[in-house]
Amino acid sequence: MSKVRAEPHYVDERSGASYPLDEPRWRGDDGAPLTVSALPGITRAEVDTGARSLWRYRAALPVPVDAPVSLGEGCTPLVEKEWGEDRVLFKLEWFSPTGSFKDRGTSVMISLLAQRGVREVIEDSSGNGGASVSAYCAAAGIRARILAPASTSPAKILQSRAYGAEVQLVPGDRDATAAEALRQSADTYYASHNWHPFFLQGTKTLAYELWEDLGFTAPDAVVTVAGAGSTVLGCDLGFSELLAAGQIARRPRLLVAQPANCAPLYAAFRAGAEGPVPFDHAPTIAEGTAIRRPVRFPEVLRAIRRSDGDMAALPEDAIAAAVRRLAAMGLYAEPTSATAAAAIEVFRARGAIRPGETTVVLLTGSGLKAAPAMTALFGGGGEREEPR
Repeated sequence: MSKVRAEPHYVDERSGASYPLDEPRWRGDDGAPLTVSALPGITRAEVDTGARSLWRYRAALPVPVDAPVSLGEGCTPLVEKEWGEDRVLFKLEWFSPTGSFKDRGTSVMISLLAQRGVREVIEDSSGNGGASVSAYCAAAGIRARILAPASTSPAKILQSRAYGAEVQLVPGDRDATAAEALRQSADTYYASHNWHPFFLQGTKTLAYELWEDLGFTAPDAVVTVAGAGSTVLGCDLGFSELLAAGQIARRPRLLVAQPANCAPLYAAFRAGAEGPVPFDHAPTIAEGTAIRRPVRFPEVLRAIRRSDGDMAALPEDAIAAAVRRLAAMGLYAEPTSATAAAAIEVFRARGAIRPGETTVVLLTGSGLKAAPAMTALFGGGGEREEPR
């Protein structure tokens, strides 16, 4: 097995091992996660302006995709708002077809699998990833089985079932669900948004899209939330490629928030560690981030540090306050997504967000995806729907 290939290939960044892209694999032989080898990036001339979806950046992908499985993902709004003393740009990823940013990664991942003849997949998800995989599998004619924690928001489970996926609820937490998916992957292809390298190839289009949104320049800082860290890794990939292509002068600072009740990445970041350190955990309103052992733990930390970025851990009351504050300005964000907004003033106080610079805040999912949590915050009251 060669460790150097001229053409794009899979790479195990931990061991240096490499594998051909045409192998039907989602992890290395030793069980480590894989990425795609460094790509050269694209220029503005290579953006397919006739495609109103993330597939306008298809030239940045490592393999040609002849028939993309697309539902119109990407091209989401970038809305300027005041947040305290700052003016920030909120990237509204809930305009994606299934209501969350995960459609970027799923569209590219399922397109590749469909092109290679995969007819059945499993995925584990706390909700948004499962809904996304279910939708794109429906569009591609692929059977999907979604494993989710039994405590997942009913609205998210309902969405997967509506697309025709089989939903299997797993007792225990998010980690128990991931373990069950790994067990079942012995018999069915594992189309995991946390494991599959091509999911990150789709997520990296966030960086390309922000670059185009801002007149083919990079923002100074991107604020996001991390559970498994796919937005962090996607932004790192995309902006690194744009840097390599000479399209931007530097990477934006990646400013990453986690709920204090489940902040393993933050704990390691603050400790200066490369991997997990002991930390306390408890249930969190930001259910999509409740991942105690992210698959790509060291890679996420390296991406943040490479960008000269920072991390913050937010208490539950701050996350709830951010949900209400966003809603008061017309932005109905689920608590997981609002965790990024809750961190804005923390990062500003540290000097990571600076006056006069361009700061983008990723709002990754709609409040419609977290009905129980939103009901608890805003009250159910039993009001009747107005007649139409």
